[in-house]
Amino acid sequence: MPTLSGVTRVPGRDWRNPSTWHLRTRLVLVAMGLLVAICGAVGLFSYASMDLFLTRQLDDQLGEASHRSSEFGRPVPGSSGGRPDPLEARGQGVGTLNARLADGEVSSAGFLAGDATRKSLSPDDNAVLLTLAPNGVPVDRTLSAGAYRLMAVRAPYGDVIVTGLPLAEKQETLASLVWTMVVVSAGGLVLIGLAGTAVIRRTMKPLEQLSEVATKVSRLPLDAGEVALGVRVPASAAHPGTEVGSVGYALNQMLDNVSNALEARQESEMKVRQFVADASHELRTPLTAIRGYTELMRMTEHFTPDGEKSLARVQSQSERMTTLVEDLLLLARLDEGQPLKVADVDLTQLAVETVSDEKVMAPDRIWQLELPDEPVVVRGDAAQLHQVLANLLSNARKHTEPGTKVVTGVMRSADGSAVVTVTDNGSGIAPEFVGRVFARFARADASRTNPAASSAGSPAAATAGARSGSAARGASGSSTGPLSGSVSGRSGGAAASNGSGYATAGAPTSEGTSGLGLSIVQSIVEAHGGTVEVTSRPGRTEFAVRLPAVPPSA
Repeated sequence: MPTLSGVTRVPGRDWRNPSTWHLRTRLVLVAMGLLVAICGAVGLFSYASMDLFLTRQLDDQLGEASHRSSEFGRPVPGSSGGRPDPLEARGQGVGTLNARLADGEVSSAGFLAGDATRKSLSPDDNAVLLTLAPNGVPVDRTLSAGAYRLMAVRAPYGDVIVTGLPLAEKQETLASLVWTMVVVSAGGLVLIGLAGTAVIRRTMKPLEQLSEVATKVSRLPLDAGEVALGVRVPASAAHPGTEVGSVGYALNQMLDNVSNALEARQESEMKVRQFVADASHELRTPLTAIRGYTELMRMTEHFTPDGEKSLARVQSQSERMTTLVEDLLLLARLDEGQPLKVADVDLTQLAVETVSDEKVMAPDRIWQLELPDEPVVVRGDAAQLHQVLANLLSNARKHTEPGTKVVTGVMRSADGSAVVTVTDNGSGIAPEFVGRVFARFARADASRTNPAASSAGSPAAATAGARSGSAARGASGSSTGPLSGSVSGRSGGAAASNGSGYATAGAPTSEGTSGLGLSIVQSIVEAHGGTVEVTSRPGRTEFAVRLPAVPPSA
């Protein structure tokens, strides 16, 4: 089965709203967010653990240095000289600080510089040392030489010995740890993001295929005609062993069911069309015979007034039935999509001809033309396009009052299309029926039907109807051909309409409408690649036909 490729893009996605993001994007972001949280927690734990380890290590070193300083600074019995400087004791490292406090004053204080020379402390540093309690508990203090870990103890000989080790090495180690964790975490995030995107994209591909298939099917015209529903979810995404595969399998089953239903519908429609076409074709001969024998009897036989009236009714009804048969046959041919006899057709000339015919048929209407200076040419079947205009004008004639103004306009729109409009200032179409005016045999009230044309049962009306019907069919091309449409024929009977009177109802009007005129208009226009629309309100009803136009010659 053919499948689609690519990813369906949803227009108008708001990236500020996470609910509109792709599922794979949200999954990757969630995974990366969790990784950031984990890395942060691990980093904090590692930092705290390393800080505690280094602090304990430094405190051990500080205790040893304090013990050496206390022992090395002990007074020598019998010596009259000064006491030994603890910084000169063996094992004291660079940066080691030592001070001796006696009687609340700093008797000596200094630290080993980088070149192993002794440096004295500033008075501010001495003041900081005097604040320390001689309890042997290490504390952090900031001196002029930098941050130090200090410990004050009282020596056996009564002096307070302050020993300190620099915190620079510990701080450098912690800073290095932080940078290492940041770099490793960032690299891990990038790798996880790329790998997660690839894995999730691969995992989500079956869902994308399901979405593509569903989107493709949603764009198919399933309402009419032959439908080739051949798109299916690939077998790799339709395996019922997985959650996504189960959805794909169910979608394929549904598409199979829909495809079978559409094929059955198409077959049924084809049978109906074929039946209508065959029945219409077979009915043409007996109807022609009825009309011919009726005309022969009226010319050769003498009847009573009642007999003449009955014979006129027979002739008028055969005319109406012939029109209906021809309309059904034409619709069947259009539904089958038979090729058109394509040629260049000048819509301006066509409008002049059809309006001239209607002026003869209904001189009590006001017929106007609005034509451009240049011809508007389309490619199409001249006879069928003639019937489009004839049917629209015929509807305006049949379903408006005498004195109504009917304007036929031809123009070229801004996009280059050819537009033909038929506008009247009649009573309008009821809003609830505007959307149904092109339906076949749609029933509505006869509020717009010409009351003067509803003299059912009148022999004079029937006789006049037969004559005007022949004239209308002549304007459309043939009395028995597919172009008779709803222009031809007159018959007695009550008027019927589609919407507010437009002839698409099954009951006949006095002018022999088949009830299919506007359906034929729509079918012909669509067969030419165009559209037809209707707008209506009291005092204005307009039918607009839009067709692809031939570009004007330079």
